Amino acid sequence: MTPQDVRTLLQSRRSIFPKDYTGEVVDDAVIHEMLENANWAPTHKFTEPWRFIVYSGDGRRMLASIQAEVYKQVTQRDGTFKEDRYNNLLTKPLESSHIILAYMKRDEKKSVPEIEEAGAVFCAVQNMYLTATAYQIGCYLSTGGVTYFPEARKAFGLANDDRIIGFLHVGIPKPATRTGRRKPVEGKIRWVKE
Repeated sequence: MTPQDVRTLLQSRRSIFPKDYTGEVVDDAVIHEMLENANWAPTHKFTEPWRFIVYSGDGRRMLASIQAEVYKQVTQRDGTFKEDRYNNLLTKPLESSHIILAYMKRDEKKSVPEIEEAGAVFCAVQNMYLTATAYQIGCYLSTGGVTYFPEARKAFGLANDDRIIGFLHVGIPKPATRTGRRKPVEGKIRWVKE
């Protein structure tokens, strides 16, 4: 691998939304490789805080049902319920081949700051994105819906200290030209040499 290979891979990575998937199923072997590569993310004190629940096939319907019911429970209580949002949560997961719930399993000793643990999980997700890109598979990390509802942790069988990072939607992308947009890095750097 050359430095240019790495740069090309990094600059080719895109968030590809489920509406842009063909409906074809991604091979489970690719998903497994994405997860294997996620496991090689950097981790402070080797806590390896990343955990994943993979939904595919009819499991996507289970995910949809859990998300929709948690949304309904929370939003009916606080008066923000929207029927169209509820229905979207019931149907949107079916557009993806697989959905990977990524969450942070808190270090039992809590010896590592939570932000570092969350950062490690996001690095693991980036490893999955890059692996998907290498296979020409589409990914999109959704942090909407019920991601930050405390009630979602219980609904998905997680512990109180666990944190849902997001739902990684995976699918075969429709043919399209996707160009990246970034402002020049020079405006984001301050060098201190003396």
